[in-house]
Amino acid sequence: MAERVMVLTSANGVSDRQVEMALTGLDADAPHRLSDCAVEVGVRGARPAVALAGVDVNFVPVANREKKLLIADMDSTIIPVECIDELADFAGVKAQISKITEAAMRGEMGFEESLEARVALLKGLDEKALARAYAERISLNPGARVLVQAMNGRGAYTALVSGGFTYFTEKVGADAGFAHTRANVLKMADGVLSGTVRHPILGREAKLEAMDELCAKRGISRADVIAVGDGANDLAMIEGAGIGVAYKARPALQAAADVVLDHSDLSAILAIQGIGYSSS
Repeated sequence: MAERVMVLTSANGVSDRQVEMALTGLDADAPHRLSDCAVEVGVRGARPAVALAGVDVNFVPVANREKKLLIADMDSTIIPVECIDELADFAGVKAQISKITEAAMRGEMGFEESLEARVALLKGLDEKALARAYAERISLNPGARVLVQAMNGRGAYTALVSGGFTYFTEKVGADAGFAHTRANVLKMADGVLSGTVRHPILGREAKLEAMDELCAKRGISRADVIAVGDGANDLAMIEGAGIGVAYKARPALQAAADVVLDHSDLSAILAIQGIGYSSS
């Protein structure tokens, strides 16, 4: 019996020829196609080193592969942008805020400290800018809706837990189909941002705490969770989950994750769990 499963995924599709190349020299079962963009193969023996240009190659245990809880970061994961950077553009301080954002995502400064510094630069921004940012700048990443709705349909619980802001998580969560959303609250006064955020700030450890809270409510363990994120703020939940997924992520998160997705869209997270799906 196979000890682990090799999963090949790519947003551009995985060809039969690429599968043949990946299987060269392996003690493996017959490949099983989950979609045009995903193929799984049971493999035995030592974990092989397999690399294919333009294809993500990941290995997951056979046991407890399909998870009962999906917990996802929002900015640069479920959506392609950082919401605070887009607000900064409207405020004319994007260069300053983007610099702080990048330092925080690389783990070079604490998330809570960086968030307060960035929000302070937004002081005085009209709340209408939030609506404009959502309407003009924010969309779902490819595969996000397919992933969330497929897991909902299979009885899993889906949660969007973000270090961003509730104004955006509530809308993005509804668009993608998440059952639960959680994020930070921007303070406002007289229709403008006050430059502060409500405490306690939802940061790295708070994401892990949220995961544990949701597990307790569902009567499941961390082993039943698949978590996805892209930056240092996601590190604790990625390390704590049964399967931690780094999606187009910073190096520090890739090093800690069980699964790395650089060439795939978010629907590949279904393939990681052995779930077949339509690539369209």
